[in-house]
Amino acid sequence: MSQDPRTALVVFSGGQDSTACLAWALSRYSHVETIGFDYGQRHKVELDCRGRIRTELAHAFPAWASRLGEDHLLDLGLLGQISDTALTESRAIEMQANGLPNTFVPGRNLLFLNFAAALAYRRGASVLVGGMCETDYSGYPDCRDNTLKALQVAISLGLDSPMTIETPLMWLTKAQTWALSETLGGQALNELIIEHTHTCYLGDRSQRHAWGYGCGHCPACELRREGFTQYQRDKGNA
Repeated sequence: MSQDPRTALVVFSGGQDSTACLAWALSRYSHVETIGFDYGQRHKVELDCRGRIRTELAHAFPAWASRLGEDHLLDLGLLGQISDTALTESRAIEMQANGLPNTFVPGRNLLFLNFAAALAYRRGASVLVGGMCETDYSGYPDCRDNTLKALQVAISLGLDSPMTIETPLMWLTKAQTWALSETLGGQALNELIIEHTHTCYLGDRSQRHAWGYGCGHCPACELRREGFTQYQRDKGNA
């Protein structure tokens, strides 16, 4: 694959999807940096995973190590202060009257990408990469393709500079995301994802499953488990 000379900035939470996106970016762009956000999430343990994942990726994939640049962690505590969600407070996860789970943090991805764009502009990056997806997802409106296309236009106009938002997982199921990471880095990358990434909304890393750590019953764990099971089934039928 020919190398894109641009610099990419990956929105990197420390979860499965953002790690797959980081690998995807490292396989394509000449220079890749990462950005994470501390917004008072109850699964803050994901932030502790970020550095370890970057270290393990660099160790396991030397060709990617030469492209992996700086990491940036921004404090967006204000978002947590104005949110009233099960992702920022210790409360039961349930569906709301509007059809969305109460883990939806309004404006989260909109803010993430705006702050990422501001940093990318200063760092000379013109590509933002995010793990948003509207195939196997919780219905969050700020993960939808139309939202992100509109945001790409607004950001590019507001900066008076082209800023591309790449969402490599947008039309993939969770099973296909597992298959993508295997294509990018083989079984070694999937083992790294299983062992070091974090997805569980409750921040539970006390239980190790075949698909990784988590409580096993929150929506994030269910999606990850079901995707892994289907991925294994698809491999067996291949």
